[in-house]
Amino acid sequence: MSIFSDSKTTIQYPDMALQGLDWGIIAAYFIVSLLIGLLVAKQSGSSVAEFFLSGRNMPWWLLGVSMVATTFSADTPNLVTDIVRNNGVGGNWVWWAFLLTGMMTVFVYAKLWRRTGILTDLEFYEMRYGGKPASFLRGFRAIYLGLFFNVMIMATVCLAAIKIGNVLLGLEAWQTLLISSVITVAYTMVGGFKGVLFTDFFQFMLAMAGMVAAAIFLVNKPEIGGLTELLSKPEVQHAMSVFPDWSKPSSWIPIFLIPLAVQWWSSWYPGAEPGGGGYIAQRMLAAKNERHAMGATLLFNLMHYALRPWPWIIIALCSMIIFPTTADIARAFPNVDPSIIKDDLAFPAMISFLPTGLLGLVVAALIAAFMSTISTHLNWGSSYIINDFYGRFINPQANDKKLVGIARWTTLGLMIVASIVATQLTSALQAFNILLQIGAGTGLIFILRWFWYRINAWSEISGMVISFCVAVYFEVIYTGTLASHEKMVWGVLITTIGWIVVTLLTKPESDEVLIKFYTQVRPHNLGWNAWLKKSPAIAAPEKEGSGLLPELSAMVTGCLMVYGFLFGIGYWIYGDWTNMAISFIVACISSWILYRMWPKLSFA
Repeated sequence: MSIFSDSKTTIQYPDMALQGLDWGIIAAYFIVSLLIGLLVAKQSGSSVAEFFLSGRNMPWWLLGVSMVATTFSADTPNLVTDIVRNNGVGGNWVWWAFLLTGMMTVFVYAKLWRRTGILTDLEFYEMRYGGKPASFLRGFRAIYLGLFFNVMIMATVCLAAIKIGNVLLGLEAWQTLLISSVITVAYTMVGGFKGVLFTDFFQFMLAMAGMVAAAIFLVNKPEIGGLTELLSKPEVQHAMSVFPDWSKPSSWIPIFLIPLAVQWWSSWYPGAEPGGGGYIAQRMLAAKNERHAMGATLLFNLMHYALRPWPWIIIALCSMIIFPTTADIARAFPNVDPSIIKDDLAFPAMISFLPTGLLGLVVAALIAAFMSTISTHLNWGSSYIINDFYGRFINPQANDKKLVGIARWTTLGLMIVASIVATQLTSALQAFNILLQIGAGTGLIFILRWFWYRINAWSEISGMVISFCVAVYFEVIYTGTLASHEKMVWGVLITTIGWIVVTLLTKPESDEVLIKFYTQVRPHNLGWNAWLKKSPAIAAPEKEGSGLLPELSAMVTGCLMVYGFLFGIGYWIYGDWTNMAISFIVACISSWILYRMWPKLSFA
């Protein structure tokens, strides 16, 4: 037991060592996860559709929990801790703003994705666009997203695992990655998407239980003195507000205004893609029907934004007392590599105080968070590489058995590459900003391509190329003083102007392509009317459900519901009964309105 003292406090740091009970809990978790994968292995390997979409027959509740389990990655608590320590609780608006994207996906796009009947969202390109540009776009993005982007995301999760393993277990980076990856790769390779879904459900329950238990224990440490004492400390009070400091434009502009005004609709970010996409689209495509696709994404957004953040936030606030600066973290853990000691390391540093038994549970929970995210990205990434690149361009004649076999080996390859990249990163926030910059400006394309017939393959190609070039310039070449949010705004402006100009200078897709897409997907006529008038032979399909305006109204109502629950829980923790009551009233009224609207919004 090491001891650190200053003029204000004396803190005893634990000499980290998991006991037999801890290792037993972790071993049991690994065994259950592997068994789930093995139990569904035979069925998952029967076809490509089964391996990647579980036969398109999954219920909304399982898909919704799987979505939230995937976004509950090992790096997320680290990221939230980094944000809270640097920008307060209100700093989380940099990702809370993505709720607008999520709710738009629920009420506008979920049913459209389910109607496509495609295997991966990249097949959309050859459905919505035609000719060689569409084929190029599908093949290139299969590698660009399935390999480059996917590896970057997995690398950030692996980085978190490295930090947790280094602090809690004293493991080297390669040891952490080897131990945590073996079981994940094994059940993902053999169990396919169905194995991912069922292990996600088990892992999410374990992860949430572990985080809640850890928050309760840590807030009651003698150095903290309980929740009331924590919230009364000056070091914490300045960080408690769920909104940024309005008196400081340098605070509220980058973490509140930009995310709500620009970021949510303009930036492509995994799990919060404008219009849906990636592994979110994969789960919508796997749903039983349109109603289940909508229900899954609604459950995901409710749990992702309202239920999950507060245990992390409480632990982050506690860390501000125990480890006021990164120097305190370095002093407490002298054996940790100095290059990875950032504010996000405060989260695993706090976990190190947990007692035997609870420590094993929380370590298992963090492993679960790691595995649920990695397994999804491995399955999703391999679906792109196999279905949209290899099976489409390299060997179109390959049978299902061959494709599934190659998909399993691709899974292993992706894990190896991601592990290598992880060793080159230093913090979760660094990777978050890089990914935002690369996707800046492309989001509007993904929103409008369903509703504006003029958008073509060249629109997407130009947007992708311009945004990437701008990101490379700002992240590699530029040496000026622009902040991250200013770089993103410039990226959005340059990219958006660029792809719109390209769209207007090029021709729309052929009538043959547009007719096939329009009649199958049945989007709202807004943005299609000009084309419909020029094509009198095309009769607008009979519309089911509601119009676009009610769907956008439901989107706003859904945002009020989730934000109401998010802030209501926060104010309850703070003991602010007035604001708690107001927040929960808004949430409950919004829930009732959505309940009444739901039959008209969903069908099939």
